[in-house]
Amino acid sequence: MLENKKGDMTEACYLNLQRPVDRQHFRVEAQDAQRFELRSGDLLELSSSDQEQVCEILVLNKQGHPAPQLLNSGYPVEAVEIAKQLECGGQSALRLQEKLNKWGVTPSHLRNALRINGTEPCVMEALADMTVVVSAAGPDMGVEEHTPVTEIDVTIKHTIPVQGYLPEPLAEIQTDIRIPRATARTYEVKAGEWIQIIDVAGKQCSDFLAFDKAALNKGEEVALDAVATRTVMGLSNPQPGLFSRFLGADMQSMVEVVQDTVGRHDSFLMACTPKYYEDSGYFGHISCSDNFNRALAPFKVTPRPAWPAINFFFNTAIEPCGTVSMDEPWSRAGDYVLLRATRDLICASSACPDDIDPANGWNPTDIHVRIYSAENEFPRAIAHRITPEELPRMTKTTGFHNPISELTKKLIEYRGYWVASEYEGWGAKAEYLACRERVAMIDLSPLRKFEITGPDSEAFLQYVLTRNVRRLAIGEIAYSAICFETGGMIDDGTIFRMDEQAFRWVCGDPYTGIWMRNVAREKGYKVSVRNSTDQLHNLAVQGPESRNLLKELIWTPECQPSMDTLAWFHFLIGRIGGPDGIPVMVSRTGYTGELGFEVWCHPDQGEETWKSIWDAGQKYEIAPMGFDALDMLRIEAGLIFADHEFCPETNPFEAGIGFTVPLKSKEDHFIGRDAIARQAPESRKKLVGLILEEGEAAAHGDPVYQGRFPVGIVTSATPSPLMGKQIALCRVAPEFAEKGISLEVGKLDGQQKRLKGEVTSLPFYDPERTRVRS
Repeated sequence: MLENKKGDMTEACYLNLQRPVDRQHFRVEAQDAQRFELRSGDLLELSSSDQEQVCEILVLNKQGHPAPQLLNSGYPVEAVEIAKQLECGGQSALRLQEKLNKWGVTPSHLRNALRINGTEPCVMEALADMTVVVSAAGPDMGVEEHTPVTEIDVTIKHTIPVQGYLPEPLAEIQTDIRIPRATARTYEVKAGEWIQIIDVAGKQCSDFLAFDKAALNKGEEVALDAVATRTVMGLSNPQPGLFSRFLGADMQSMVEVVQDTVGRHDSFLMACTPKYYEDSGYFGHISCSDNFNRALAPFKVTPRPAWPAINFFFNTAIEPCGTVSMDEPWSRAGDYVLLRATRDLICASSACPDDIDPANGWNPTDIHVRIYSAENEFPRAIAHRITPEELPRMTKTTGFHNPISELTKKLIEYRGYWVASEYEGWGAKAEYLACRERVAMIDLSPLRKFEITGPDSEAFLQYVLTRNVRRLAIGEIAYSAICFETGGMIDDGTIFRMDEQAFRWVCGDPYTGIWMRNVAREKGYKVSVRNSTDQLHNLAVQGPESRNLLKELIWTPECQPSMDTLAWFHFLIGRIGGPDGIPVMVSRTGYTGELGFEVWCHPDQGEETWKSIWDAGQKYEIAPMGFDALDMLRIEAGLIFADHEFCPETNPFEAGIGFTVPLKSKEDHFIGRDAIARQAPESRKKLVGLILEEGEAAAHGDPVYQGRFPVGIVTSATPSPLMGKQIALCRVAPEFAEKGISLEVGKLDGQQKRLKGEVTSLPFYDPERTRVRS
């Protein structure tokens, strides 16, 4: 128990509360490099998730000279991938060269780098103190190629465990503040300056207060206010993006959340108080509220028995019954929140002393605060993880981000990328109508792309996809589901046959590639599955004028189809602007129910590709399109979306895409086939359309009733501008799936309010799909 004696906490109270770390994990992104310090005896472990990425390591002694012999590796000094990347001259080459210059790495240094093929994990021992530069380098991938550069995982096992972890500074540090466990500190920041609050050892809460400095100087306390923030932002906690501000009691912005590697914090509960500990039987326990009172006394801030604070890293939740629950934090060593002050502030941060429940993982530790100058600029980013154990991945921008951000500020995070929800001066309905009547373009780069090659590629895809891949010709595309052994859908996507044993799988979930690799290894398929998402970004150009627009731009060699002859669900390899123009792949695919195409290019050519299409589209009154309009279009077209129409507990028939499961014509076994075949067709729930009688909208997750009892659920809903009705996709019991049956959508508690509707077949729009085939 952490006892407060005369207001002081001694270090002795915490001798048993250390969190020593003997292993640290890092990730070197594709076409990037990282620098690490090793002590003699440390072990360096490197691995490539796809077992194909070459890793090059530069070993430097304490004097900064190349010394590959100091790493007990046995690998040859024959690095070439860094040189290849630098020679290609693209944006990745410029970024890598800038980093190497900053570290003082010269071409002569690079000639002494070690090369590791990446086919198996390798472990090397440091024979002396050293610096190592680890790279995952390689040239850019062309649109018709299948050799993307991928990431390298790094693990350092320390001979002497380290106490927590501080991430690499984001820029030159203006002020460094260590907040020892069970204490609080105050600090001053000016408008525009940056505050990075870091969890040093993981699972440690940090309460945050902020006061308007100018108001304090006049004897007024204008503090950061969680209630004002929730009311205006419409979120339990602000997050990087459009709704990112913490407000003061005066309803004006105090700080903006710019980066967050955790995404789980609390703004409902007070900082811990003496009363909380006393009620729990821990009399005299130190608290954050008491610590804040002492720390803020020099500023003449009125003491409070309990401080309302923003509780960073505190993991709370509100249960359906209304109970506020808590558990240990999601944060790990080195996780942080980056804020930007929007006025001059007096701030206070704590390292919470709570050791009587899971709030700090039962073990209070330090918090670290860094202040950066207002001259810096840092990108907005939200963390996500593909697997629970991996390091956070921060939101990226696509190759089309610059021209898009010139047209709109309404950007949302989707699958790890910033995309537009709608465009200023257009709006979702105008964008929708442009797609239905003329032509519109939308950035769909967050779609995940995987290059699948090797002698067993066709056989492997026959096994993991529901579609009959053997029937695909080179240049053809098929839409397919991927199922778990239960028959539930893991993902859906399109498979491109690039060559006899070379395919490109385009899907929504980045985990699908990991799952595919695991299946290939488990079953012994000789196949490579490599993530090419960051080498291949794509714009969808959709609408009745899309072909006319693109045929003015796309040049193709004689061996490829032309834009006039490109068939539905086929693709071509060509260039924008002639035989020396931008290399692109163009597919006749889309997600709107209209005639449409997707244009795929390397992100380095993204801005030029956008401008070419945008400029050529002006005579067709082209519009940019965001995800809000796309959702209206795809629901009208009866097209499904992950976590709405399907999930791992929904099979393809129940998701409305039974046509992707040819149980009769596909003789080969595929994952999930047996489970799907065991299900009686007449017992399957069905995806249907529901047209509501009045103008009030249904929403995803609303229950669907027939009389008193629920018979289904709304999976997606939207107003339909062309139909002039509210419409919904619903999964209902087969007894209530016939066209013309009357059903009701339950609002409020499901019983007090109902929205009447009538079942109809899908799609709502263009039932014969003549437009998309035109």
